[in-house]
Amino acid sequence: MLLTQDRIGTDKFLLTQEFLAQMLGVRRASISAVAGVLQRAEVIRYGRGQVTVIDRAGLEAASCVCYSVLREGFDRLLT
Repeated sequence: MLLTQDRIGTDKFLLTQEFLAQMLGVRRASISAVAGVLQRAEVIRYGRGQVTVIDRAGLEAASCVCYSVLREGFDRLLT
């Protein structure tokens, strides 16, 4: 979600559970569970394929170190 938000440049974007599951190689039920946890933590709002990031710092804190590594790599490629 963070990488998508970086590319799109807005807090609100379309991203279905099915697409996320395929992209990450996990079951759709896993995406649903994690989205629920993130919603209860008031980090995102999610419904009908629309994601709204309401606390980016919180979402970054909930992510693994992978995000910062990927972001730094993309930043190096683009500069």
